[in-house]
Amino acid sequence: MRTRTRRLVVTAVALLTATTALPAATAQSRQQQAAQAAQASQHHPSQGGLSAVIRYTEYGIPHIVAKNYANLGFGNGWAQAADQVCVLADGFTTLRGDRSRYFGPDATTDLSLSDAPDNLSSDLYFRGVRDSGTVERLLALPAPQGPSKAVKDLMNGWAAGYNAWLKQNRVKDPACAGAAWVRPVTGLDVATRAYALAVLGGQGGMVNEITTAQPPSAATTAATTGSSLPDSAAAAKGARELFDISDMGSNAVAFNGGTTANGRGLLLGNPHYPWQGGRRFWQSQLTIPGELNVAGGSLLGSPTISIGYNANVAWSHTVSTGVPFSLHQLKLDPADPTTYLVDGRPERMTRRSVTVPVKDGAPVTRTQWWTRYGPVVLSPSTQLPLPWTTTTAYALSDPNAANLRFYDTSLDFSKARSTGDVVKSLDEHQGIPWVNTVAADSSGHSLFAQSQVLPRVTNELAAACSTPLGRVTYPAAGVAVLDGSRTDCAIGDDPDAVAPGIFGPARMPTLRDTPYVENSNNSAWLANLDQPITGYERIFGPVRTAASPRARGAVADVAALAAKGGLTVADLQRLQFANRSTTGALAAPDAARACAALPGGTATGTDGTAVDVSEACGVLASWDRTMNSDSRGALLFDRLWRKLLGAVPAAQLWKVPFSAADPVGTPNTLNTEAPGFTKALADTVTELRAAGIPLNSRLGEHQYVVRKGQRLPVGGGAEPLGVWNKIEPIWDTANGGYRDNAFGSSHIQAVGWDGSRCPVARTLLTYSQSSNPNSPHFADQTRLFSAEKWVDARFCEKDILSSPALRVIRVHG
Repeated sequence: MRTRTRRLVVTAVALLTATTALPAATAQSRQQQAAQAAQASQHHPSQGGLSAVIRYTEYGIPHIVAKNYANLGFGNGWAQAADQVCVLADGFTTLRGDRSRYFGPDATTDLSLSDAPDNLSSDLYFRGVRDSGTVERLLALPAPQGPSKAVKDLMNGWAAGYNAWLKQNRVKDPACAGAAWVRPVTGLDVATRAYALAVLGGQGGMVNEITTAQPPSAATTAATTGSSLPDSAAAAKGARELFDISDMGSNAVAFNGGTTANGRGLLLGNPHYPWQGGRRFWQSQLTIPGELNVAGGSLLGSPTISIGYNANVAWSHTVSTGVPFSLHQLKLDPADPTTYLVDGRPERMTRRSVTVPVKDGAPVTRTQWWTRYGPVVLSPSTQLPLPWTTTTAYALSDPNAANLRFYDTSLDFSKARSTGDVVKSLDEHQGIPWVNTVAADSSGHSLFAQSQVLPRVTNELAAACSTPLGRVTYPAAGVAVLDGSRTDCAIGDDPDAVAPGIFGPARMPTLRDTPYVENSNNSAWLANLDQPITGYERIFGPVRTAASPRARGAVADVAALAAKGGLTVADLQRLQFANRSTTGALAAPDAARACAALPGGTATGTDGTAVDVSEACGVLASWDRTMNSDSRGALLFDRLWRKLLGAVPAAQLWKVPFSAADPVGTPNTLNTEAPGFTKALADTVTELRAAGIPLNSRLGEHQYVVRKGQRLPVGGGAEPLGVWNKIEPIWDTANGGYRDNAFGSSHIQAVGWDGSRCPVARTLLTYSQSSNPNSPHFADQTRLFSAEKWVDARFCEKDILSSPALRVIRVHG
């Protein structure tokens, strides 16, 4: 083993110091490339600058080798810029607060770095972050509270690599070619991107509420005085929407060795992220010989692997049910609405004036108001009103606003040799902002951990300190609204927490070494049906409550696979593209029977027109209950179900209600007697016929994406349909159905081990590596996704060097 390891390291070092760039169309053989690289190993990078070697294999996947973290970051930044320069540049324009300067104040962002509704709101927030020096202070903290030297080197190296690509290449992507906003970046910009991702569930999700919050005038005071609390259901719904990263989700499952064919672990990761914009994944392998060797997907602009695998461990993340913020109701000084009282003593709010340059207009200056808890927020929502009156205001507390620890967590995952090392990284850094972690290892261990940064709101604290609004929102949605006028209602500290005001590792819902662990954005409760997790605080998520159709179907399928045993990576691949609709299996038979029983085969639509729906009855009955691209009836059920959800109240949808004793099987039995059922059926038939879509057409004929003028049929289904392979397609009647996809399955990985040093990995980046339509890697993996095919990952040196698409370059400053 020692000799073999030394040989691989020597090969990697030889490639690292290579000085010959080989074009994609080179006629040289792979052996000649390797020989040239070895001969060039006698030379050192010129001028002592940063450099790295990048070996590209099929589908434009780069395998980046460098001698240390700064150089590895350099190669990473260079390669990301080559594929995604326009998307990255757009994001850095956001982070600098320059969107209004270049695009005007009223245009919108791609919502990848915050929920700001327009450029001005986005700029006001991010310039406020810059002006206050928030990220600089976090960078200055000693590790583990702040980033390690290795992570700082990665971030600074990434910026240098991105800048070197800009300097050495002409931008050919039409989205930003020649644009003035494509500019060099700094390590601080890279760190600010990490900060923006960390606060997506807190400050970043309430940007408009922060930037529009102003002290009451006479008019606003009159409008809000005497307002009563909303009803419980509305308040709970409004509270849930505060933490609504609605364009992200995920599935992940890990099987332990007792369920697999060879006693080693298996992991399938299926994150659901946007297909466009700055929250895309990008694939790579990152290697420092003798120090680091990891492959997987990175969120754009990230210098570490976000979801991935190495020779011993594989991991993925799923968006959690934990609520990563709390609200604090302030009691104001009647004489000054910018002064609040704590234990009867006045404290003045901190005033932050932020100025934003505007294209073709005068700069805009606005004031933000901050308290000991965080920024004051103002929401006029009727469901969850957060007014600022002469007596009351609300402040947002977001502990991830002090969290720049995610990259260190990921870096240690990348070096882990077991799921125990994954737990060690979670415990040491406590840097996961709003996701769960699911992992497996080559020794046969499995892991689920909801180890994330949450405000330390215990059930006891909520019971003692919730305001009347909080007494509704906390039990229903996990959103705490605490009395900010009392110091005894301050969020406490855990002795094992890396930072004040958050839960320590001992309080995190965790499950280790069970036959399987699975999560589909449900709470930790159902990570394993036989060993449900309980006893955690409500802010982590609910217990004994109904799961989504996707979560119900996923955990049922996974439990059945574990019971069958003898599992391999091929079983994971089949699970990914089974495309079973949990909702369809539950509801379609009832809908077909009720349809067939309609007198004369007619139903009355919303407009009062009688519609012949008899054909739909047979189509629903014969549908195979999958969302495969060749399924007939899938589109009909999809459109019917969406209309049913809009026409029938949730409480009336099913005849058999949810039971915690049967969380997978309930609720069930579609209530076809609900008044909205026949209307929804008639409206669905009318809609499809008006669009010229046959009721029994294949799904892929009307659910597709267009790449370079070619229609690519896509299987899978939206959240309400309960499909593991989730997509959220965009309905476009004029173009005959679902055209393109907003978000869903993204960087998919199925990973196992066979006893060698090379993991058995199959991957798929559904939207492909590059956003540049002129790139050969703009749609190549999207075609694979359409055909439900995979990439055989090349991890070991022998596999990389034997790639028929191998292209080796050395990049340098």
